Amino acid sequence: MLNENIRGLRKVRHLSQVELAKGLNVSKQCVSNWENDNILPSVEMLVKIAKFFGVSTDALLGIDNKKTVYVDGLSDVQIDHIKLLIEDLKRTNEASL
Repeated sequence: MLNENIRGLRKVRHLSQVELAKGLNVSKQCVSNWENDNILPSVEMLVKIAKFFGVSTDALLGIDNKKTVYVDGLSDVQIDHIKLLIEDLKRTNEASL
């Protein structure tokens, strides 16, 4: 789960393993090992990874299963539109139940 979450967050941000490694000040091999579930990051590194991606350690570990939508680079108006779309989808879903 942790390996998949690290890989998923990296890909969503369009980062290579090398770019993530530079951002965390580790080797590309470390990132590769985490993503391939060969080794686990230390507790300190887990916190650093969570801060880097702007998520909780619970989310990174798969304990918190809330879905996250990354809106980096969008304006406040665009974010408000996304919120409205989400609310509309929830209402549509509730109406069909």
